[in-house]
Amino acid sequence: MTQSGTSSSPDGPRGRRTVVIGEEPVPPPPPQAAADDGPPSLVPQPPGEPATLGEPAARVVLKPRRAQPFHFRHPWVFDGAVQRVEAAENFSTGSVADLVADSGEWIARGLLHADANLKLRLYSWDPDRPLDRGLFAERIASAANLRSRLFGAPSATDARRELFSEADGLSGLTVDRYGEYLAVQFTAGPLAAHAETVFDLLEEQYSPKGIVVRTEKGMGEAENIHLSDGVVRGEAPPEGFAVEENGLRWGVDLTVGQKTGLYLDQRDNRRAASDLIAAATPGAKMLDLFCYTGGFGLTALARGAAASVRGVDASDSALALAVMNAARHGSADACTWTAGKAFNVLDDLKASGERFDAIVCDPPKMTRTRKSVENALRGYHQLNAGCLELLNPGGVLVTCCCSGLISREKFGQMLAGVAARVGRPLRILENRGAAPDHPTAPQIPESEYLKCLLCVAD
Repeated sequence: MTQSGTSSSPDGPRGRRTVVIGEEPVPPPPPQAAADDGPPSLVPQPPGEPATLGEPAARVVLKPRRAQPFHFRHPWVFDGAVQRVEAAENFSTGSVADLVADSGEWIARGLLHADANLKLRLYSWDPDRPLDRGLFAERIASAANLRSRLFGAPSATDARRELFSEADGLSGLTVDRYGEYLAVQFTAGPLAAHAETVFDLLEEQYSPKGIVVRTEKGMGEAENIHLSDGVVRGEAPPEGFAVEENGLRWGVDLTVGQKTGLYLDQRDNRRAASDLIAAATPGAKMLDLFCYTGGFGLTALARGAAASVRGVDASDSALALAVMNAARHGSADACTWTAGKAFNVLDDLKASGERFDAIVCDPPKMTRTRKSVENALRGYHQLNAGCLELLNPGGVLVTCCCSGLISREKFGQMLAGVAARVGRPLRILENRGAAPDHPTAPQIPESEYLKCLLCVAD
């Protein structure tokens, strides 16, 4: 954040000190010119005085003509949309703040970040509804009720997403259930400031045996989140812990690896991909890129869609679980596991002349900012071109993108470019998203993050 100096006014509303925020370009919204004499960082509370819920400690005033997205309940207020913050001296990251238009019209209420481009996370659009423990409890209960209606009462083998950030009204909080344990991930510093309250409410709602915190790479630094991976309530899952998905048992390590233990959003896509492979290329020789713990490949083997699978992943710990899962499913002899970076492995396979009947390409998120979207699209293009060059005629390509900033349209255009470059016509048979325990919010396009395209190549 570009800052240099403070502008104070004794005439601010209710005796508050007015702090003007610098105008560094931040995507979204569109870039703004940097202020010549912006202020320093917002003043944090002294140690030992954490932010509290309830009465607002600040007002965030928008620039002219910047209120529309927030009237439509988009919860992210970036620095570039903010004219100034009017606040008492003792606020900090996690303090409650009201969002108002430049005219003074009240819009919403949220949690303030003292030093981040995403300045305010919104949680309430009712001026009479305090942002307090009760509101958090209601949102958690609503999310739990929806999953119970979708999936029934949880059992010891359930694996599902219980709460999904913006779509469930708690931006920056994800909660996954693995049997009787919860894996919690914070991606918002202001909400992480109230982590103990969140843990209390999760215990009250779900009565888990244990709660484990998982952190997302790079998010702690970006959001100033001071949490570490590990058990924060109750006990750790036992050694050899496994859950059930699509009729198969999967080993899960809630303390290491990507995501919170398993890619739960791909549950239905793993089954759909297997059904397509079984129909189009029965007995397929299959390549599973970014295989993690073997989800797509081992499901295809178990459902009779594939005769053999080569799984590729850069994580040794993930492949160790994949090996265990293959043994658990009785398919170890049909599997080959390769530790390495997908781009390099694709080059090696092409050079060796090896070909496949079905390929799954499910890379991790490749961009977190709008300015790097084009670079990410080039990466997706290179990956998918490499896959298409290894695919036998009539083969199945399952290609995925979990980068929320890349739209379904952009991803499809990328794939069209790949087909043209390689000279292989592609037909998309299914254009899928995440499983229903990962809902999307229509006012937040970024919440529709997962694209899973099931294709056949001539």
